[in-house]
Amino acid sequence: MDVAVIGVFIPIVAIIAISILVIYLRKYENEERMNMIEKGMNPADMKVIRNTSFPLRFALLAIGVGVGLLVGYALDSSTNMQETAYFSMIFICGGIGLGISYLIEEKKN
Repeated sequence: MDVAVIGVFIPIVAIIAISILVIYLRKYENEERMNMIEKGMNPADMKVIRNTSFPLRFALLAIGVGVGLLVGYALDSSTNMQETAYFSMIFICGGIGLGISYLIEEKKN
């Protein structure tokens, strides 16, 4: 196959896969509610516990990756480390961001 043809198929297949995933998730969610109704349970009474730490974790990881890219660019331009600076700083600063999110979550709990 030609590279251009594959490049066209990738977004089409991704959109179809995401659509099928959403349809099946909705279907099984509806089946779960119907089974609860059949057993005499009220689906509205089920308390959903929301995990609020994911947005914090994701935000600090994204900030860490951004800072890592910035520091990697500074290292690359000053010492000619090329790709090594980018990858190492992304992982180091991303890990620092995740560590900070862990400390914030522990302090909150």
